[in-house]
Amino acid sequence: MSAARTSSQFDPLEAAQRRHQDRVPWWVNHSQVGSVARAHLPWLREYAPWLVCTDEAVILRLPEPERSEALNAVHRQLRDHGLLVGWRDEIFPLWDAHTGAVLAHIERSAARFWGSLTRGAHCNGYVANAQGRPERLWVARRSPHKSTDPLCLDNLVGGGVPLGQTPREALVREAWEEAGLLPEQLSAATAHGILEMHRDVSEGRQWEWLYTFDLPLSPQVHPRNQDGEVMEFTCVGPTQLLEMIYSAEMTVDAAVVSLDFAHRHGWVPEHLRAEISTQLAQLLRTPACTPLRA
Repeated sequence: MSAARTSSQFDPLEAAQRRHQDRVPWWVNHSQVGSVARAHLPWLREYAPWLVCTDEAVILRLPEPERSEALNAVHRQLRDHGLLVGWRDEIFPLWDAHTGAVLAHIERSAARFWGSLTRGAHCNGYVANAQGRPERLWVARRSPHKSTDPLCLDNLVGGGVPLGQTPREALVREAWEEAGLLPEQLSAATAHGILEMHRDVSEGRQWEWLYTFDLPLSPQVHPRNQDGEVMEFTCVGPTQLLEMIYSAEMTVDAAVVSLDFAHRHGWVPEHLRAEISTQLAQLLRTPACTPLRA
């Protein structure tokens, strides 16, 4: 990266919390679980009359056994009307972020329409020198066929945490699919906190907790994609990584996770460390306030 960061450069830490959409809170009984774009209220009043839709809130008051079926019927309608993109046939929990309770099961692609909380597992795969200090970091380029962020740069491993998996279990699964890494190789991965994304996106709002891991890899290990979702891998040093982070070519999720890694390992220039440390602290969650249980 250049000696000084310019004001025109992309700032992933600011982008991670950028919210301008006109949205109203979404409640399940007495728990706020997300938000809905105000522009979608007329649609919900027509196609989901069992929801209470006022100008100030959307409220779901169905008993728990009926919620998932009713919501997924709406999700199919949303998909057919073009309001949901990237349908996954993958079930995510609808969390109450305050209690950790799962209130319903929803289609993954619907989470951003509802602005509801999701979890992601991201891994910084690095190569260290003889003293164990990270010298290079593996960066992936997403496939042009991905429904979100095609061709963007990404972490070595990154993916959503579906219903029934822990973040580490999701990491092990994704590591094989995306990079051809075996479960025994992932035993060396160390957890390094949870970073919160809460930002407007084209699909609605992304509210996500990114569970971050660091993974040391031998110089002889070369990632090999298995599922067609990664186009290529590159192993880069500090200067090239920071240029990628601030170029807007990297997904916001990956840029935040990579910048956290760079900051922790002394790759950030001295004159930027205090500012970046303050910004990262605003995104960092502590275990005490993350009671989610799948």
